[in-house]
Amino acid sequence: MPIVEVVQGFRFESAHFLPNVPDTHRCKTMHGHSYRVDVHVTGPTGERSGMVIDFFDVDDAFEPVMAALDHQVLNTVEGLENPTAENIAIWIFNTLSGLKGISKVVVHETEFSRASYQG
Repeated sequence: MPIVEVVQGFRFESAHFLPNVPDTHRCKTMHGHSYRVDVHVTGPTGERSGMVIDFFDVDDAFEPVMAALDHQVLNTVEGLENPTAENIAIWIFNTLSGLKGISKVVVHETEFSRASYQG
């Protein structure tokens, strides 16, 4: 069976501040982002289905992540007290660790800034 990587994208809105940067850093104070997240799943295509994973299964797995992060202050989410893009990517990956074949999470903080984590 061929090995294929599929990617499912999500969007959420959240506020945060970075507590560990210098006081003069512009991200020290509360601000918000329209985050985009790409969840990568890698594996063989199913012999019968032809799919690595059903996109609806990725949607279902992401629901608790969305509930925890969308329209929230990320600093108040357990494990995201320092919600850098890097830490958000790690947190999402770990939260989705039960998703079979998860290979990478990419968090887009802005159009031009992103962090990716491969567990």
